[in-house]
Amino acid sequence: MALPTLPDPAALVTLGVDTHAETHIVAALDPAGRLLATHTIPTTPAGYAALLAWASTLGSVDRVGVEGTGSYGAGLARWLRAHGQVVVEVDRPDRAARRRQGKADDLDAHAAARAVQAGAATTTPKTADGQVEMIRSLRLVRRSAVKARTQAANQLNALLVTAPDGLRAQLRGLPLAELVATAARLRPDRAPATPTDAAKFALRSVAGRWLQLTEEITELDTQLERLVATAAPALVAVKGVGTQTAAALLVAAGDPERLGSEGAFAHLCGVAPIPASSGKITRHRLSRGGNREANSALYLIAVGRMAWHAPTRAYVKRRTTQGKTRPRSSAA
Repeated sequence: MALPTLPDPAALVTLGVDTHAETHIVAALDPAGRLLATHTIPTTPAGYAALLAWASTLGSVDRVGVEGTGSYGAGLARWLRAHGQVVVEVDRPDRAARRRQGKADDLDAHAAARAVQAGAATTTPKTADGQVEMIRSLRLVRRSAVKARTQAANQLNALLVTAPDGLRAQLRGLPLAELVATAARLRPDRAPATPTDAAKFALRSVAGRWLQLTEEITELDTQLERLVATAAPALVAVKGVGTQTAAALLVAAGDPERLGSEGAFAHLCGVAPIPASSGKITRHRLSRGGNREANSALYLIAVGRMAWHAPTRAYVKRRTTQGKTRPRSSAA
C-alpha cells in the first residue's frame, strides 16, 4: 500500500518493522501518527539500505521500532545502529490486541511504529556484537549438549534394563561414569548376530555419544570461563557466583548501558515485587515474568548466601520474624 509522501522532506518519520526470516514489513507514520506508507524489504544488507532510501523519500527518520531484535530482527537492528539510527525494541502485540485488530504483517508493523510514538516501547535492544553475544552463543550450544548428554545417559540405563541377563549382570549397579567407560570398551561383532551382540553394539554407541558430548561440554566450559572472566571479572570474583551463573546474568542484561537502574534489572530478572492491592488490602506478589534463567541464577546466589553470608542471614531472620515464610517447596 502506497500513500502520498510527506510534502516536507525534513518532517520526522517513525518506522515500525514486523520481522520475518526472508522479508521485513515496514510501516511509516508521520508525527501525528498517520500512516504514510508500507514497504517490504529482503533481509539482506542491500534490503536494509533500501529501507533507509525509501524512508528518506517520506521524511527524516526519527526512530525505528523493530520486533524480534533477538531473533529475526537482529541483523536489521545491528545494521541500523551502525548507520546512526535510533532503534527501539518492540514487543509483539498481545493476543487481546490481535483479537480486536486482526493479524496481518502490515498491521503488526503499524502497531510497532505506534508503540514507539506512544512511548509504550522504550527498550534499547542488545547490540549483539560483543563479548556478551559470544557468551550467549556458546551457552546456547552448551545447553543443547548437556540436554543431549542427559538423554544419552537415560537411554544407556534404559538399554541396560532390557539387556540379556549376562550383560546386565556385568553392568548393573555401576555408577554412571564407570558404566559409560565399561560400555565404551565392549567389543561386539561387526555384524551382530545375537541379541547380546546387538545390545553390546547399542550400549557402546550410546556410551561413545556420551563421551563425545562430555568432551564438547568441557571445551565449551573452557571458552565460557575465559569470556566471562574477561567480560565481568568483578562478578565471578564474588563468592558463590560461578561461570554459568554469571553468564546467565550477563546474557539477560546484555549491554550494561541498557539498564538505567537496579529496579530495571530487577524487573528484567523477574524479582521485582508486583503490586497486587485491592480496596483496603495493600500487598505485593512475586513476578512471574522476566528472564527465567536470570531469575534462577539470582535464586541460586541467594540460597548460597543464606548459608554463609552474615547480612543475608540477618535479613532472612528479620523477615521471618516479621511473619514472612519460605516457599512451600523449600519448607517441605
